[in-house]
Amino acid sequence: MSSVLLSVRDLVTWFELRRWGFVHVGWVRAVDGVSFDLRRGEAVAVVGESGCGKSTLAKTILGLVPPTRGEILFDGRPVRGRDLRWYRPQVGYVQQDPYGALPPFMTVQRILEEPLVVNGVRGKAARWHRIRRVLEEVRLVPVEEFLPRYPHQLSGGQQQRLVVARAMILSPKLLVADEPVSMLDASVRVEILHLLRSLQERHTLSVLYITHDLSTIRYFCERVFVMYAGKIVEQATVHELLRSPKHPYTQALLEAIPDPDPENAQRLRKIPPGEPPSLLRPPSGCRFHPRCPAFIPGRCDVEIPPDFDVAPDHRVGCWLYASEPAALASRDP
Repeated sequence: MSSVLLSVRDLVTWFELRRWGFVHVGWVRAVDGVSFDLRRGEAVAVVGESGCGKSTLAKTILGLVPPTRGEILFDGRPVRGRDLRWYRPQVGYVQQDPYGALPPFMTVQRILEEPLVVNGVRGKAARWHRIRRVLEEVRLVPVEEFLPRYPHQLSGGQQQRLVVARAMILSPKLLVADEPVSMLDASVRVEILHLLRSLQERHTLSVLYITHDLSTIRYFCERVFVMYAGKIVEQATVHELLRSPKHPYTQALLEAIPDPDPENAQRLRKIPPGEPPSLLRPPSGCRFHPRCPAFIPGRCDVEIPPDFDVAPDHRVGCWLYASEPAALASRDP
């Protein structure tokens, strides 16, 4: 059995933009040539600014959005076409907004029972056993007190625990968590991250954790992919990336992490100028070059950089680390 559960190769997801419903304007290049492997039992973070393509990548992997081209392999089997009934029960989805993710007219019991019925789990006893087990795992206990409640009768943290329970009810191999704590209070965020980590270890889950908050990944993930304008610009272990970021964009992200130090009021942070590019008309070459402090004229604005290996399990898409000419490899971004 291969150690790789999910393999993504040259994945492209574009959305056609039309004016007045029929005049073609162009393509929004939300995901534009992404490749990576996710191992069994591994937690990987995808980080980047809002609008960089993280959620579109997640929805494409989930099969909710069809890819324009490229390949997704799950357990060695291609994920393509409309008949994904074999695939969807093996992938759980934790949405960002628990308030909008839960149907307000259904009780907790019905919310958890519906995916079991849809996927052919017959017998009330078998369904009841699964529901009880998953509610105990997410710590919504006593179970009997929560079953008849509606979502509006739960707190924000309890609603997100219910979303996690629904994602786990079919015992998936992969869990896709799209900003699962961004809408929760700070104290509840820690609880949900600890819950996801305990579920991952107990069930040997692979987890794709989508976030814009680099401060949370060190407590939850082994590896991290940094996205910018539809592309992965750097990938490394969490320890290596936080210790020695290579891409100028990654360095800017780390610089922007809030630090509760009063001295920060006296210090100016180095923030890249300008705004992220339009995905309708992205810049040529490296997409970060209009904002990059280490911009190399005639190269960064002309050629798309490939991925360069800068350390074991650490790759970066930046011309600063090209082997030719040799002088570029020694430059500090």
